[in-house]
This record gives sequence, structure tokens and C-alpha cells, in this order.
Amino acid sequence: MLILAVVQGLTEFLPISSSGHLVLTGKVMCWEDQGLAIDVAVHVGTLFAVALYFWRDIWMMTIGLGRLVTGRGGTQAKVLISVVVGTIPVVIVGFLAKDYVALVLRDVEIIAWTTIGFGILLWVADRVGMTVWRVEHLGVSSALLIGLSQVLALIPGTSRSGITMTSARLLGLERAEAARFSMLLSIPTILGAGLLTGLDIYEEGNMALGADVILAAAMSFVAGLVAIALMMRWLRHAGFGPFVIYRLLLGGLLLYWVYGLGLSESASPFCG
Repeated sequence: MLILAVVQGLTEFLPISSSGHLVLTGKVMCWEDQGLAIDVAVHVGTLFAVALYFWRDIWMMTIGLGRLVTGRGGTQAKVLISVVVGTIPVVIVGFLAKDYVALVLRDVEIIAWTTIGFGILLWVADRVGMTVWRVEHLGVSSALLIGLSQVLALIPGTSRSGITMTSARLLGLERAEAARFSMLLSIPTILGAGLLTGLDIYEEGNMALGADVILAAAMSFVAGLVAIALMMRWLRHAGFGPFVIYRLLLGGLLLYWVYGLGLSESASPFCG
């Protein structure tokens, strides 16, 4: 459970796919599903991590909301609108397709190919994309394009942060700014996913908070905060190369698992 919380925290914001890593960790270690309560806990932990790191942006968007309510605009309102527009596509598609994703797409072979394919796409975008824009420069159409790309993250291995950073780089955002907008988009996305899972728990009538749930939230919070801080510091001075290399190596290992060892998606070389 603690390992899964740390994995969630570290990979939620890095462009390497948290959902893919969670699926793989469970399969490699032959663990049963950790349960809905733990799912909510790790989502809450990572939500608090990104909210703490980007508290200034959240405050700025709160001011923007007030300006919109009073019929005014400004930079704060523009950023808020961009985040809302960028979130709408994944909310709609995620709500309609979440059962299909859970049943069909959580497959090692799919994760392997998406890990490699979208890793290469991230590298291309980082190479060809200009570095001239900040989040405040985004228009509604650009925010919508990034939001539409986020829908692809419903496929495990794609990486929500990775695909949104890829799209943002293709649109000309600076590396750190691409990551910043991706993190701001993660706030309503993580909140929505957590609420949906929390609703499932409520319908099951199991709302108890045990020590393991609280510890899972704390571990994912710490891991998420560390991951965000290190990534943002790195991207202010360098590119996405290390993340791309990691994705290619991981994808290659997974392909060897599936094709070289001839193991099915439900098998693991570590299982007895």
C-alpha cells in the first residue's frame, strides 16, 4: 500500500504516466487491487501537493473568478478560463468511458506501446516547439487543444502530464510554463477523479478512514511535492530528455516482458 502511494505521488506529475506505473506495480508484485479508499487517499495526497506548490496560481485564479463575476477581465481571469476550458474534454470523456478504460485498456502491451510512442512524441515536441509563450498568453483555442489532448491520458501509459506538456510545447509554451499549465490542469482533473471514486465508496457504504488510508494520503503528498519541485527546477534549465529516455527504456522492458518472455498481461515473472 505504501509503495503504491509513493508511486502515485512520484509519477502523477512527471511525464511518465502514473496510471501505467500503478497498473504495472500491481501486476509485477502480484498484488490485488488496493481498494477504492486507498485510491481516494492517494488522489487527495497528490491534490494537496500540487495545490500547495502552486498556491499563488490558485490565489490568482480565485481573484480572476471574482473579476469575472463582477464583469471584468484581466490576466487572472484569462488563466482561470484557460484551465476551465482545458478541463472540460477529459471530464466529459472520462465520465462516459471510465468503465471501458478500467476493463479493456489496463493491459501491459498497451502500456508498453503508449509509453514508447508518447515518449517519442514528447521528444519531438520539445525539439520543434518554440519557447516564447507563458500560460498567461494562452487563448481559448489553445487551451481547448491541450484539453483535447488530455483525453488521450485515459489510456494507461500515455501520461496526463506528459501529453499536456507535449501539446503545450507544440503550441510554443516554454518548458517550465508547459509544466505549470499541466499542473494547473491536474487540480480539477484529480479532484474530479477523486470525487467519482469517493461516490463509489459512498454507494458501497464504506466511509471509514483507517490509519492505512491516512498514511497513504500523507505518503503520496510528500512524494508528489518532491516530484513537482524537482521537475520544475529541472525544466527551468533543461529539457525533457531524461523523461523520454526513461519512457523508452521502460517501454522496451515491457515489450520484452510481453513478447520476449511470452507472458500475458495478467502474468508476472515474480509471481509464484
